[in-house]
Amino acid sequence: MSGFPRRDAVDRLEELVDTVASERMPVPVREVWAFGDVALGLDPVERLDVYVTKDVLMRDDSDGDGIDADAIEDEYGVEGIGKSVRADWAAEHPDSLRANANGHAAPEQCLAAHLLGDDEPIHLEVCNSPFEDNVTQRLRGAQLREDYTQLLDPRGVCLWAEGTTSEEAFRKLRESELALPTLSQALEMLGLDDEEAEDAAQELHAWREQQDGVTVRGDVV
Repeated sequence: MSGFPRRDAVDRLEELVDTVASERMPVPVREVWAFGDVALGLDPVERLDVYVTKDVLMRDDSDGDGIDADAIEDEYGVEGIGKSVRADWAAEHPDSLRANANGHAAPEQCLAAHLLGDDEPIHLEVCNSPFEDNVTQRLRGAQLREDYTQLLDPRGVCLWAEGTTSEEAFRKLRESELALPTLSQALEMLGLDDEEAEDAAQELHAWREQQDGVTVRGDVV
């Protein structure tokens, strides 16, 4: 897919929010944000950027009796069932179970597999930290590493939080009413000087243009 017509992009965001709100997720989800091109009113939207704030699974809150996390681990060769992801979710959605390079269940990859199709032009960011907090965390990390592809585009809108959908946010997205600055201007507002902000924006845009299909990035703050 080469992108979404704007109306389809907002429809897709509504579908994602409805899925998070109505279905059992591999980990508890607290917030869903849209950021980047879709928040700017562009049409078409080349890539849809979505941010999910999740909880780190401290204890398994799985429903149902007779779910054997060890048996699921053995059957699918994935560790961390009932620890990194819910055991009842894994039992119901084994096709969406994903592991990292160490063979441990990867919540961000499991969320992507549950929510997204393989070829959709969507980038999913997953973190335990709220969007606005992680924007500043990732900016500091990008500066330290001198790698601006690690930046999180700060131009975002919260679509769903703690079980409540923002109908006003969806209305503004549909009608392109959000007044947001360019990426370099937004980075200047976060403290970068104008030259660094411009360089960072160009590097992030170049990285985005190289991406294809579903991409996923997860971090823990």
